[in-house]
Amino acid sequence: MRRLALIAYCLAVSAPTVAMAQSASKLAAPAATLDPATLKVAREVVAQMQGDRTALVNAMAAPMVGMMQQIGVKQQDQAQALVQEVVLPTLTAHFDELLDIQARGFAAALGKDDLQVIAAFYATPTGKRLVAAQPQLAQAQLVGTQQWMQSVTPEMQGKLTKAIQAHGWGSAGPAKPR
Repeated sequence: MRRLALIAYCLAVSAPTVAMAQSASKLAAPAATLDPATLKVAREVVAQMQGDRTALVNAMAAPMVGMMQQIGVKQQDQAQALVQEVVLPTLTAHFDELLDIQARGFAAALGKDDLQVIAAFYATPTGKRLVAAQPQLAQAQLVGTQQWMQSVTPEMQGKLTKAIQAHGWGSAGPAKPR
């Protein structure tokens, strides 16, 4: 699941993603307030869920090239070089920090006993297959979410227009008092 969050972040840097990150940061309690044993098990779970860190970081290369192009490095070969020379090594160097942040979130949301059961699951062949399938599952979830949003957007836009009109708001915001 955390792999999905990381890949989704890389694929869609947008206001909704920032809002999700802000919500998630509230869950990641400071390590000092968490039971050290629970935090240790949580870190193990997160590491198991992430799988091979090199493969995970390398899976971010293509989305990162797209991000480089979005921020102004238009030549694909230049964007790829920057990702290989700067982005991926930086992410790799700080990967343990990501695991620690995620572990605090898990330790704040789940107890030690639950985390131990989850760790045991990820140690099984089925758990390992789930980790291996995460990139494919993440892509399917991303595509499915995009399709769903596209299907409800016209309805939502119509309802938003009606609600704005019902409140007497113009396109520039709330109507000014007379």
